[in-house]
Amino acid sequence: MIKRAAIIGDGAMGTLTAILLAHNGIATSLWSAFEEHVADMRRDGENKRFLPGHPLPEGLAVSADAAEVTDGAEMIVIAVPSRHLRAVLERIKAALPEPPVYVSVVKGIETKSFMRPSEIVTQVVGRRRLVVLSGPCLSREVAARLPASVVVAAKEADAARRVQSALATPWFRVYTSSDAVGVELGGALKNIIAIAAGICDGLALGSNAKAALVTRGLVEMTRLGVALGAKPQTFIGLAGLGDLVTTCTSSLSRNHHVGQEIGRGRALKDILREMGRVEAEGVETTRSVAALAQSRRIEMPITQEVYEVLFEGKPAPDGLANLMSRALKREGD
Repeated sequence: MIKRAAIIGDGAMGTLTAILLAHNGIATSLWSAFEEHVADMRRDGENKRFLPGHPLPEGLAVSADAAEVTDGAEMIVIAVPSRHLRAVLERIKAALPEPPVYVSVVKGIETKSFMRPSEIVTQVVGRRRLVVLSGPCLSREVAARLPASVVVAAKEADAARRVQSALATPWFRVYTSSDAVGVELGGALKNIIAIAAGICDGLALGSNAKAALVTRGLVEMTRLGVALGAKPQTFIGLAGLGDLVTTCTSSLSRNHHVGQEIGRGRALKDILREMGRVEAEGVETTRSVAALAQSRRIEMPITQEVYEVLFEGKPAPDGLANLMSRALKREGD
C-alpha cells in the first residue's frame, strides 16, 4: 500500500488527487510553483483559484519547495498544464527521485516535438515507473463526491494496480489498462473535439449535428491513436468515448466553453484572457495535433477545421460548411 504521496501542480486535478489520496489515509503533500498561491491555500483551507468550495484535506502539506514535498513519497502525481510541463520538470527535476511510482494526469501533446506528457517526463527526468490516468473526471463533480470512473494505464501491471488502490474511493472507480499510449492520447485528443462541440452549441446547430460531430470525432481520435501505436478498443472505453462524452456535453468543460464562446462570435484571445490561469488544454493540443496529422498524412478534417477557426481566423460557419460538403463516402472507410 502507498503510505505517502506528493502532488506536483496546484490546479483543480492536482487538488482533487490530494483529496482522494487523503480520503484513503495516505499522507499527502502538494507543490505549487507560486509562493502567493501556497499562502492563499494555507490561509483559506481550500484552493479558491482552481477548486473553490471544497476544503483541502486536514493535514495536507502545501509548499513551494519541491524537495520538501517529494521527500519520502512513494507515489508522485504530475498535474501540471501540458504547455508548462517541460519547463516545470526542468526546474524541479533534482527533487524527483527514481524509486516512486509516477502518475501523469496531464492531457495534451507538446507543440513541435509532438511528445505525450509521459514521454516528456522520461526525456527530462529519466526513466521512471510511470502510470497515466485519464477518463471522464470533472474535478468539481468528483470533489463533490458525485460518482465517476477513470482508467490508469502502464506497461507494468503492478504499478497500475498500486495507483488504482491508492486513488479508488466509494465514489471514484478506477480501472486498469496496459495501453498507456491510447489512454494518454484519448485524454488529449478529446479536448479538440470538445472545442468543436462547443462551437456547434454556440452556433445553435442542434442535437443531430452534435451527435454526428462527436461520433466522427471519435473516428479521428482512433485513427490517429492507432497510427501512433494505441489499441483501437481503448478509444471506446473511458479514456476515449467516456471522456469525449463528458467534455462535449458538460458546462464544466473548459474546452467546450472555449468552443461555445467562439461559436457565439467571440475572439479566442478574449476568451483565454477572461479565463486567466485556468487552462483549456485543447487549444494548444489542436495546434500540435493538426501539425502532427499533416506530417503523418493522417486525415483529421474536424481537427483541421478547428485549427483554422482558432488560429487562422476562419469563421466558424465556414468550418461547418467545409465539413458538410466533403466528398461523400461509406462509413467505415
